[in-house]
Amino acid sequence: MRVTVLAVGKIKESYLREAIGEYAKRLGRYCKLAITEVADEKTPDPLGAAAKSLILEKEGERLLRHLPKDAYVITLQIEGRQYTSEGFSQMMSSLAVQGVSHIVFIIGGSLGLGKNITGRSDLALSFSQMTYPHQLMRVILLEQIYRGYRIAGGEPYHK
Repeated sequence: MRVTVLAVGKIKESYLREAIGEYAKRLGRYCKLAITEVADEKTPDPLGAAAKSLILEKEGERLLRHLPKDAYVITLQIEGRQYTSEGFSQMMSSLAVQGVSHIVFIIGGSLGLGKNITGRSDLALSFSQMTYPHQLMRVILLEQIYRGYRIAGGEPYHK
């Protein structure tokens, strides 16, 4: 299985880069992982609705350039579907059984995702109704993917 994390913005904090690196290393035995970053737009202050819409559209266009046509697309959205860790593992396993060979997880920037991306989504996934920094979501997502593979394999870790 190929897993791609497609995200807006760069990770500046070294502790987050280290955590991402650790989970990327762990995931190497379960899947072929790729992480692709696209540039984020500067957000003016104050931010009007038209400016927000334009920023989301521009970031979305950058994301779409890296999105393979044959991939199963999972967008991270607050209003998306929530799973338990076991349910998330089962969902990923089910996709593999259905013949999905490439899953792309998309993490938006600080303003979220535009309609040009959410409209391409096969599944909207939510980790919580709370808001998390988009940089931290990369770590949380990778940890849950790793946890999911461990659960699916009946391996210890997830408790």
